[in-house]
Amino acid sequence: MATQPQLTASVKDQVSEEEWAQRCDLAVAYRLVAHFGWDDLIFTHLSARVPGPDAHFLINPFGLMFEEITASSLVKVDLKGNLVMPSEYFINPAGFIIHSAVHAAREDAHCVLHTHSVAGVAVSAQKKGLLPISQIALNIFNDVAYHDYEGIALNPEEKERLIAHMGARNTLILRNHGLLTAGGSVAEAFVRLFFIQKACEIQIAAQAGGEVEHLSQDMCDLVARQSAGGFAGVAPMSWAPLKRKVERLYPDYSF
Repeated sequence: MATQPQLTASVKDQVSEEEWAQRCDLAVAYRLVAHFGWDDLIFTHLSARVPGPDAHFLINPFGLMFEEITASSLVKVDLKGNLVMPSEYFINPAGFIIHSAVHAAREDAHCVLHTHSVAGVAVSAQKKGLLPISQIALNIFNDVAYHDYEGIALNPEEKERLIAHMGARNTLILRNHGLLTAGGSVAEAFVRLFFIQKACEIQIAAQAGGEVEHLSQDMCDLVARQSAGGFAGVAPMSWAPLKRKVERLYPDYSF
């Protein structure tokens, strides 16, 4: 296991119990993204709202790989990306453009995850995007939105268009760029990311094998009804064993 960069002290005693729990959950998500190979060096971001009345958020310190992220190293910022708690790290402005847009517009989006996985970017580059060719895909198919590529996310004016395209949906394919999911908790956003990532992997594998069978819109609607509210229920059940996996393999995440 890699040696992690160490802070001078844990911040556990400097934050509320609720914030520490959120920090630990988000650190688990970072370790899982790295474990599954969905990370991209020090790029892409996972963020979560700090519980409480203030619009404060946790996001990764720029310069650390996902396998190095700990609960204490997460940086706390406001909606403009300003530090609201001292940190020896800073954040990537391009990453926060995307995350702050979703957090500001969607109060239900307590967690936002964004990746550049190979399969995710591959599907984002395909003209028809995600295809209804697997049960995994159908679980999220009617909840997927698309946002056209506008270059590296450095322009604050892109926020309005991104949010308009996302609407009330919780899965966004950033064309020629990658994947984004939102949820009412880290667990919900992560399980949704797992589904879209798996659907993309299946799609690329199926296309490599020849012509694929597209399921009908009626079938998409049926599975959507069968899965209604499923993430809220399945996420906690899936999250508990995922956390146990991280605790076994990467116990330093909770530093």
